[in-house]
Amino acid sequence: MNPAVVLTAFVVIFPLELPDKSLIASLVLATRFRPFPVWIGVALAFAVHVTIAVIFGGLIGLLPDRVVQVIVAIAFAGGAAVLLFGSEEEEEAEGEAIAARADRKTHHIIGSSFVVIFVAEWGDLTQIVTANLVAHSGAPISVGIGAVAALWTVAAIGITAGRVLLRYVPLALVRRLSGVILAGLAVWTVVELVQSR
Repeated sequence: MNPAVVLTAFVVIFPLELPDKSLIASLVLATRFRPFPVWIGVALAFAVHVTIAVIFGGLIGLLPDRVVQVIVAIAFAGGAAVLLFGSEEEEEAEGEAIAARADRKTHHIIGSSFVVIFVAEWGDLTQIVTANLVAHSGAPISVGIGAVAALWTVAAIGITAGRVLLRYVPLALVRRLSGVILAGLAVWTVVELVQSR
């Protein structure tokens, strides 16, 4: 395990997930159900998605370095575009609809929370970035630990302090800052690609 890679993955994934639909979904679920079962369901869904992303990133890492750098740059640039120019209203409505159908038994709360996040995170920016970090770093376990820690932290924030946080920090600002971070990572990857010629 490489602590620097764990920290890098955490620092990259954490701000990307803050403006994501998963924070809003966790917040919505926690307003309807007991917080701890919601967090368990959300945490399980994130763990599954990080595992998938790490495996996919490992497969991408088997490609030639130049191909990996091109894929990583495109994914970072695409993620930046989504955050800087995308809309989150539809994503919020989707999570609220699933939460409205669940009852209050603990296993149903965990299951509903898992389903909301599991469905919402497919092909999500953080899943793509996690795969790219694995492909770029070649340290799947370290990236996985950092990514899971970041996602679980965001879920805990969304469940416990989401409303207060959103009162003081506009979600649009967090989205824009995350978009700028991803754009910077895309530029950095392109610079590395050009310098490796």
